[in-house]
Amino acid sequence: MRLLVLASGRGSHAVNLIEASRDGRLCADVARVVSDRRGAPVIERVRALRVATTVLMPDTAGSRLHPDAERQLLEILREERIELIALCGFMRLLSADLLDRIGAPILNVHPSLLPAFRGLHAQRQAIEAGVRVTGATVHFVDSGMDTGPILLQAPLEVLPGDTEESLSDRLLPVEQRLYVDAIGLIQRGAVRREGRAVLIERPDAPAGAAGPGPTAAGSGTTKGRDRG
Repeated sequence: MRLLVLASGRGSHAVNLIEASRDGRLCADVARVVSDRRGAPVIERVRALRVATTVLMPDTAGSRLHPDAERQLLEILREERIELIALCGFMRLLSADLLDRIGAPILNVHPSLLPAFRGLHAQRQAIEAGVRVTGATVHFVDSGMDTGPILLQAPLEVLPGDTEESLSDRLLPVEQRLYVDAIGLIQRGAVRREGRAVLIERPDAPAGAAGPGPTAAGSGTTKGRDRG
């Protein structure tokens, strides 16, 4: 499976997916990493791993990509024959028109148990709300902010004295494991969507049978802080 990563920040998730594709955790090839920000740390980090990179132009401010940047992205997807797109701390919303034209599945990872604590600083939101449990979610991307159908979730206890930084640090490994698991399900053809419902084929199920997949793919420690 040929995978394209969209990233805006430091590149923690992008690097993890590249490493997973090389150490056997993920049967996919990260063909290219694309950023909307010149100078984003992710660019140099993945170049050091000998992965191709592109910065979309113009990298104007705003919540959505410039139309010229959208056209550039579509051309990259065609040239690279991309089969799956993974958002890794990508700080733009994708327009409904762009989503319709892309055609490939698009995933995002978010550091909360959606639909709770959407948007930025999800870890801070969880602490301020006083919840005892938060977690990570991998979901399909739509044109809203963290509103797409949920694929996998994993819980994490919020500890007394947790700060936004400490909670983020403990969530990151959970996000990373969950993302690899989710992409693996897509790669194996084990995921079926029916409207907003996401069904995961059970390995031991008879042909044609499906059921809801696990809501938790592990516990422990994923987009409130921009770590990409």
